[in-house]
Amino acid sequence: MKINEARVWLKENRCEEMFSKIYGDGASAQKERYLGALDSFEALFGSEKEISIFSAPGRTEIGGNHTDHNGGRVLAGSVDFDVIAVVAQEEGSVVHVHSQGFSPDTVDLSDLAIDEKNFGKSAALIRGVAKGFLDRGFSVGGFTAYTESNVPKGSGVSSSAAFEVLLGSIFNHLYNHGKIEAVEIAKISQFAEREYFGKPCGLMDQAASAVGGISMMDFADEKNPVITPIPFSFAESGHKLCLVKLGGDHANLTHLYAAIPERMKTVARLFGKEKLCQISFRELLADLPRVRAQAGDDAALSAIPFCLDTDRVVEQAKALQDGDFPRFLTLVNRSGQSSFQALGNVWIPMEGADQGAAVALNLASNLLDGAGACRIHGGGFGGTTQNFVPVEMLDAFKSAIEQVFGEGSCHVLNIRPYGGVCVDKLV
Repeated sequence: MKINEARVWLKENRCEEMFSKIYGDGASAQKERYLGALDSFEALFGSEKEISIFSAPGRTEIGGNHTDHNGGRVLAGSVDFDVIAVVAQEEGSVVHVHSQGFSPDTVDLSDLAIDEKNFGKSAALIRGVAKGFLDRGFSVGGFTAYTESNVPKGSGVSSSAAFEVLLGSIFNHLYNHGKIEAVEIAKISQFAEREYFGKPCGLMDQAASAVGGISMMDFADEKNPVITPIPFSFAESGHKLCLVKLGGDHANLTHLYAAIPERMKTVARLFGKEKLCQISFRELLADLPRVRAQAGDDAALSAIPFCLDTDRVVEQAKALQDGDFPRFLTLVNRSGQSSFQALGNVWIPMEGADQGAAVALNLASNLLDGAGACRIHGGGFGGTTQNFVPVEMLDAFKSAIEQVFGEGSCHVLNIRPYGGVCVDKLV
């Protein structure tokens, strides 16, 4: 379709039902956002090109904490914060991407060599995703795109994975008839981030963004994770999912994040295993004196919550499948207590450090007063907290949180049922 056809499609509300599925109660704001993206594309590239519209979501980790990197399980979901793109297929091998607020990227796909000088840049991801497609025997080609994102930076919902999955969705639909499986796009995206962007990462972020909805992911075989969709509507749970962005500076805390998986692997090696997923909690408990003596209490306190949380994910998934949301909330709180008390990724063990995560969780626990649930989100040590808030308590909760952490710090999310998609194909 052309730009003007897309405008009519939006203005006549032909996309209303589809937007409601993707964005939940935030759907009403999306029409103007998409119209603005069409205007920006037209200003850059004219109105005569045949276009398609794409969306790829951020993600949230719902269950499991520091479990995926040792072959454990995670419960993850795609959220209604997303990156959208207006795209036109082009002859040849050149990709032009103009992203709102950033310098434009131009990449010739005939040269896909890794360049360490481009680590951390979006152009590197374009090259990496294209190389991943070609290495797997898929097709790529040129396109022109305007993109914009409402994924808040530093909110823990993985803007880089959303951008990678967006690129994969574009190549998939423009050059591969949309036939490539979502998990394959996730693996390609992870490859791009690791090899071309220079950022070691697991597969959870990309898989959650690509697959969509809620999924239980088992990473015992990292190259072929078992991803099980969990049918559940958070919209009908009577609760809202809130991420609180804490705003601390964590640039010097990489060593704290890195120490947790290494301590887990140290314990695994004591049992003659490579990863902690290869031993059970019962085995760990039976040999805990030796673990403490040979690996130390820090390692023991990392291993215990891993074993409990990776099993807890199965319980959480079952609770959602059974429609037992109170049980699910109980398990979220147990996961949060485990991270706080044993894993130790809430407090920052440095004098004078910003302890915003501990403050936010204590505040949330008192505000919720036995209702809902709260826990650290993602890697921890600040960043964001995750809260399940009863709808009738949402306004008071949000107001109290933002009084402490600033306006806009409490993000209310919806779980969307779609991963990376060509939006106009959904209508």
